[in-house]
Amino acid sequence: MNFATVAPKVFKAVLALDAAARQGLDPVLLELVQIRASQINRCVYCIDYHTSDARRAGESESRIYQLDGWQESSLYTAEERAALALTEAVTRLPGGVPDAVYDEAARHFEERELAQLIALIFTVNAWNRMNVTTRKTPGTE
Repeated sequence: MNFATVAPKVFKAVLALDAAARQGLDPVLLELVQIRASQINRCVYCIDYHTSDARRAGESESRIYQLDGWQESSLYTAEERAALALTEAVTRLPGGVPDAVYDEAARHFEERELAQLIALIFTVNAWNRMNVTTRKTPGTE
């Protein structure tokens, strides 16, 4: 299914949400968060899309490859780790977001940035669900 063609108003609304969620966030951090959520959700289309965008934003191959095991890697900053932990908690929402995860993210991001980060996480999850459900694969429009 080409969701953009079949449900253009919904698609455009998600595009607008995506654009709003990105405002004020570091482009590399933004892509790391989107790749990690997409890995968890097994959205091959979004993994492909965001790894390409991460490379264009200057991300290294090593950091992209190690993202699935970020907890064990020494390549990520404390801020990135806080964002990735929050990404995992929000993406795997059953059970909620642990206070420690939220508090650590709040320690690294000002309230407005944290709100943008949370918006980015739920937006990439919306894209993942749309693309996985409609079986969108890399190389398709």
